[in-house]
Amino acid sequence: MFPKPIEKSSAAVRTGYQLILPVALFLWLLPLLAIFLTSIRPAADINAGNIFGMPSDFLLVENYLAVFQQSKAGEYLWNSVRITIPTVIIAVALSCLTGYALSVYRFRWAVPLFFVFVAGNFVPFQILMVPVRDLSVSTGLYDTVTGLVLFHSAFQLGFCTLFMRNFIKALPFELIESARIDGVGEFKIFWYLVLPLVKPAIAALSVLIFTFIWNDFFWATVLIQGDHALPITAGVRALNGQFVSQWQLVSAASLLAAVPPVLMFFAMQKHFIAGLTLGATKG
Repeated sequence: MFPKPIEKSSAAVRTGYQLILPVALFLWLLPLLAIFLTSIRPAADINAGNIFGMPSDFLLVENYLAVFQQSKAGEYLWNSVRITIPTVIIAVALSCLTGYALSVYRFRWAVPLFFVFVAGNFVPFQILMVPVRDLSVSTGLYDTVTGLVLFHSAFQLGFCTLFMRNFIKALPFELIESARIDGVGEFKIFWYLVLPLVKPAIAALSVLIFTFIWNDFFWATVLIQGDHALPITAGVRALNGQFVSQWQLVSAASLLAAVPPVLMFFAMQKHFIAGLTLGATKG
């Protein structure tokens, strides 16, 4: 049972929708607006208690430049790039392979193995904190970018496999059978036939995983100790202690940390929406 489109509702309902939507949007964006105003106000406003009012002076350029001049925000941002990009590549590449194997190959343990991937998504990652940290210390991966990339890739593989397996499973199996009858090898079928058909799904998955990894705070805090590998999300916490009461700089750093995922979404918006709606209609 799908909800009725707003265009088919009565005139009163449409008018109410048009009046309520801007209010709801403003309330949703209000915290972000408050952080932005804090990031451009002088420290004197915060010390004087002017937190929610209009800034007495607009220091947009000065505050955002101070974040890079007075902290290691640039290094933290670079660390986030070093962690996020390889993780996305590894997780998406492996999930394409596992998704293809679990959806195309008919073997005895295909369904139980798929359930293992799915079951991993329901394990609360907080309970894995101690064993994962001990494992990273014993293997020499603690406090390294490589360790964080490997663990993120492992944790995201279950969700990515579920995502890709369902999309590949929706493809007509006759296409693969026809290619096999023509003598095409399995890898060529995967590379030249399956991957081009699921490119929207790959794009949507890449955007999701990029956002998950970039915004991660928990594992960055658990597995990273030094500034040399600290991502920007955990680095903002360090800025809070460094700047003490200079919340305008902390707010500016927080907004800088949120910019890359937003840019990633808008850059891939067309492919992201196409990937989420792939196979949703009959035609």
